[in-house]
Amino acid sequence: MISIFILTYNEERDIAACIQSALLSDDVIVVDSCSRDRTAEIASQYPVKVVQHPFESHGKQRTWMLENVPTRYGWAYILEADERMTPELFQECTAAAQRGDHVGYYAAERVMFMGRWIRHSTQFPRYQLRLLKLGQVWFDDYGHTEREVCQGSTGFLQATYPHYTCSKGLSRWIEKHNRYSSDEARETIHQLSQGQVDWKTLVAGRSEVERRRALKDASLRMPLRPIVRWFYMMFVLGGCLDGRAGLAWCTLQAFYEYLIVLKVKEMQHPEWLTGLDPTLAIESSPEKSQEQPAVGSQRSE
Repeated sequence: MISIFILTYNEERDIAACIQSALLSDDVIVVDSCSRDRTAEIASQYPVKVVQHPFESHGKQRTWMLENVPTRYGWAYILEADERMTPELFQECTAAAQRGDHVGYYAAERVMFMGRWIRHSTQFPRYQLRLLKLGQVWFDDYGHTEREVCQGSTGFLQATYPHYTCSKGLSRWIEKHNRYSSDEARETIHQLSQGQVDWKTLVAGRSEVERRRALKDASLRMPLRPIVRWFYMMFVLGGCLDGRAGLAWCTLQAFYEYLIVLKVKEMQHPEWLTGLDPTLAIESSPEKSQEQPAVGSQRSE
């Protein structure tokens, strides 16, 4: 058996269905980031443990959870509120934990959008580390999300899980990705100044995870990134085969990429959007202007 963590923040729309799917385990822990809606109230109606912890970042929240929340079992699966556990995935996770061949296992998501599985333009199978041995895996921040740090080898699960990425509506999706784009812009600036492209891993990486991360590092240096990403997702990955949902998904992702590009430019050149240097604006503020004559008059005396 394995424990299941569910990470939440204002998830009243998804939390009930998520918990119901997770009750395949008899040890489900909801780690809530002090939601302001009915998330905790709804969760408390189920036989689960609810723990509150203020959110700092994705990596820190996961690491705090793994280090401070007691579990019944030595293995745990990390589930997000807009995802679902499936019987097939749970059975495979339990078997993998019993074998203990690795300290962590990656699982692939099935992105569900506009009522269908977006199979092609989401780079399926796209893996995330979800099953882990407690005390052997932690997380660091990277952009708006996190990257795992494992003290041991990792493996891959065959079963997949559905991810209802837009279950709270387009407004929530846009609001969330507006925040994410700021984090990604800061990470982009950091990578451009200190990081480098691992071309060997990009071409011959050992796993999809390694190749995808190397591709992301390379894409940060690519001109016309939003247009390239849209074309790549639509015609190279085959997003056109996902129908109208695929077209909408690819366009949203290109829009997100464009937000990152614009915010990078704004962070590097604060005067870019307005044409005014905010530093000069502060120096020439009315308060400063009023102070200058007073200083001059004292000197003239």
